[in-house]
Order: sequence, then C-alpha cells, then structure tokens
Amino acid sequence: MSEILVLVDHADGVVRKPALELLTLARRIGTPSAVVLGAGENAAAIAAKAAEYGAVKAYVADAPEFADFLVVPKVDALTQIAQAAGAAAVLVTSSGEGKEVAARTALRLGSGVITDAVDLEAGEGGAPVATQSVFAASFQVKSTVTKGAPVITVKPNSAAPEAAPVEQAVESVSVAFTGNAAKVTSRTPRVSSGRPELTEAAIVVSGGRGVG
Repeated sequence: MSEILVLVDHADGVVRKPALELLTLARRIGTPSAVVLGAGENAAAIAAKAAEYGAVKAYVADAPEFADFLVVPKVDALTQIAQAAGAAAVLVTSSGEGKEVAARTALRLGSGVITDAVDLEAGEGGAPVATQSVFAASFQVKSTVTKGAPVITVKPNSAAPEAAPVEQAVESVSVAFTGNAAKVTSRTPRVSSGRPELTEAAIVVSGGRGVG
C-alpha cells in the first residue's frame, strides 16, 4: 500500500490525541509512517506510541532549529522526508500551526492542500478523498487533489483513535534547513487551568447571545 506520512503532534514527550486520530485515518488510505520532529530524548517513546496505532515506520529528526524557529524547520523536514519516501499523502493536525505547515509543504511539493477534513477514504485508484464540513456544518463535500501528493489537515475529534500495534522501523533523518524563519526569542509557560484542551474536547458547551 502507499506510504502516508503523519506529522505527529506532541508536547512534553506526550503524543497528542489528534495525532493518534490521524494514524487511524491514515490506515484507511495506505500504510502510515510517523514523522517525529524535535522530540529530543522523548523521540523513542513517541515513535513507539505511533507504532501502537499502526505506524510501520518512524522518521525521527531532532535539531535545535525545531525549538528555536517557527514553522519553517518543520516544513523543511516534512518536505524532504515526503520527497525521499515518495509519500502518497501527508496528514497534519488542523491547528493554526498545522495549517501553515501544510500550506507551505504543499507549495514546495507542487501539490494541492485540503484543510479541515473530517474524514478520509480511498477513492478511485487509491487516491485519498477527504470529506469536509462547510458553511457552518450545513453541508459536507468530498474533495480530492488532482496534482501531486495531497497535503491534508484533519480537524481534531474527527475519528476515534483505534490501536493497531505493528513492528516499526525507525529511521533517523538529517534535515537541510533553509533558514529565513521567524526566531523564538522567549517563552512563557501557559498556566494550566486543569481543563482539557478545547480542541480535543468531545463536547463543548457554550452560551450567550450569539448562540441564542
């Protein structure tokens, strides 16, 4: 089956739930491979977690650039890995950063990008077909990319993570960074409220004039 790259979103050494959803969806359209960037000493554990959800291969790259600069180093890595692997598609979590990474990667690959997908399936000839929820979720449309390997961002909570343990090959990757990226000059830890991440919540309750 075709190789599907999944950019694994992680924080503090823990794989975020949307990344496990991406691996689950990737199995519907091909063979998942995890891309683990800037995880440091946690890379092995993150790759192993991806293997529990079907990633038969893990591409691991670690360098100070992933922490010191915004977006561009991830784009450099994802583009180079996709080209070397001949990936059939690239999946990214649909977040602010994820959409920018996806758009820049698609541009470099000379392919199309689909954002905010809520489902994936294999279409005619095995080409990925994405379902998008549009016009305030009033309609659903099917979208495909007609040129190159599609780069697709998927909304969190679009699928229930399903484990499918496999043996995994881990490949260390050296990235040629292009530079010209916005540099991080300082960091301020976010104070935890004890509540779950809004983007990962199964149910969100809201009120006020805007919702009647």
